[in-house]
Amino acid sequence: MQIVDAIKHAQEQLLESDSARLDAEILLCTVLRCERTRLYTYPEQNLSNKEIKSFDELVGFRAEGHPIAHLIQKKEFWSLELQVTTDTLIPRPETELLVEATLNCIPNESPYSVLELGTGTGAISIAIAYERRLANITATDIKESALQVAQLNAESHQLNNITFEKANWFDIKNIGSYDLIVSNPPYISIDDPHLHQGDVRFEPESALVSGKEGLDDLYIIITGAKKYLDTNGWLLLEHGYQQGKAIRRLLEENNFSTISTLKDYSNLDRVSIGQWIS
Repeated sequence: MQIVDAIKHAQEQLLESDSARLDAEILLCTVLRCERTRLYTYPEQNLSNKEIKSFDELVGFRAEGHPIAHLIQKKEFWSLELQVTTDTLIPRPETELLVEATLNCIPNESPYSVLELGTGTGAISIAIAYERRLANITATDIKESALQVAQLNAESHQLNNITFEKANWFDIKNIGSYDLIVSNPPYISIDDPHLHQGDVRFEPESALVSGKEGLDDLYIIITGAKKYLDTNGWLLLEHGYQQGKAIRRLLEENNFSTISTLKDYSNLDRVSIGQWIS
């Protein structure tokens, strides 16, 4: 079987995907360990039986709905390649808005102290550390397996200004005070139908679900953050598109100021910000 035929055959099996050809090309590149340009340059190249078998297996998993990121075990975020496993949430483009907002709060030449709660793959902390080399970042997660992935990702980009700690939100050993706290916590309601659709079916529920309204963990973070923020410190949170009003209200009730909500690339509420002035 030639490359061109393998891609065509895979597309026929991936009819439910809205990016069937792209999926097929990415999976084939994973098998061949090559860039996509090779597929176009040598479309008539013959595949070995071993390559065909490996490709068919990946296509089969994709046809069942398994995320591409899990199948190739990597995902690009903030132009940085990150390792991804089934123990971590797959980094989304929308979360780059949270990183951008965070960077706007951190002076470029300042040793800002930053706390990230629920780091997962480490995507947010790694992007911040990459752009703000003088920042001192503590990144936490309740899952040891997630922290191992995050640590490997930080090491792959030669970042040494992040400390990873196992912790459940603010239950951190030797917790300090911080100039900025950032988090993309679980914010989906337990009965949200989207949990049974698309990629999220294969992602850890603990990284997605947060009570009946999806606000349980956001409430814990907002009410707890003021104890650990320095004066004029910032709290930045990613949340669901329908939760902006509720988050702003929670920030107001907990005496945060300079409150705002940023919209994502789909013009939906996605990131809310508050400043702690004690």
